[in-house]
Amino acid sequence: MKSLLRLENRLLTGLSPDDLEKLTPHLNPVYLEKGRLLYEPGDVIDTVYFPHDCVVSMMTLLDSGAAIESMTIGREGAVGLAAARQPRESLSRLIVQISGDASRIPAAQLGRICKQSPHLTELVDRYGEAMFGHVIQSVACNALHSVEARFCRWLLSCRDRIDADTVTLTQEFLADMLGVQRTTVTAVAGALQQRELIRYRRGIVDILDRAGLEAAACECYGAVHEVYERLLPGSFKSP
Repeated sequence: MKSLLRLENRLLTGLSPDDLEKLTPHLNPVYLEKGRLLYEPGDVIDTVYFPHDCVVSMMTLLDSGAAIESMTIGREGAVGLAAARQPRESLSRLIVQISGDASRIPAAQLGRICKQSPHLTELVDRYGEAMFGHVIQSVACNALHSVEARFCRWLLSCRDRIDADTVTLTQEFLADMLGVQRTTVTAVAGALQQRELIRYRRGIVDILDRAGLEAAACECYGAVHEVYERLLPGSFKSP
């Protein structure tokens, strides 16, 4: 087993020792820098990424050039995992929003190992179901909930994945994630700062009052956690 293999990704830690032993020789550490583009729509998914402390956004793109986040992927999941079941093209833009470490494996190699392991195949399928639940919750959230509530949900989801109360994000990135203008982000962040829930500096958000943020967030924050906990117990740590 590689001595440098990190085991902070919940899908990897959920594997049996036998399955992990099969995967380990093919898992390679990689540092994913902020803003790195992993896949564009139509790209063949040839590599699966298991985040440890980085965060990746799945972005839905429109012909007008507008974009909005469909879901966030951190250590509870993986990028491109469905390609282990059969070759696939990406339907979305996958871009790193918070830099950090990950493990990667060729999708074809992971597929060969899946054929040898019913448990690993089941894990891939359950994660696919959890992703579907996450995305459809995001659709409802983006359509029905206020920018402030979505902003709070989004900050909390990032904090859960990195175990830190300081999140490094530019105003432009936040606007893209929420599908709003940068002036709207400024106004919302300013209002939350006045209520002493966060401290907002250029490119940096400090979470000051987690309980207050949870109260201000929409129901989707808890709903997404419930989906993952039902299908993949232990996906998120308790706060």
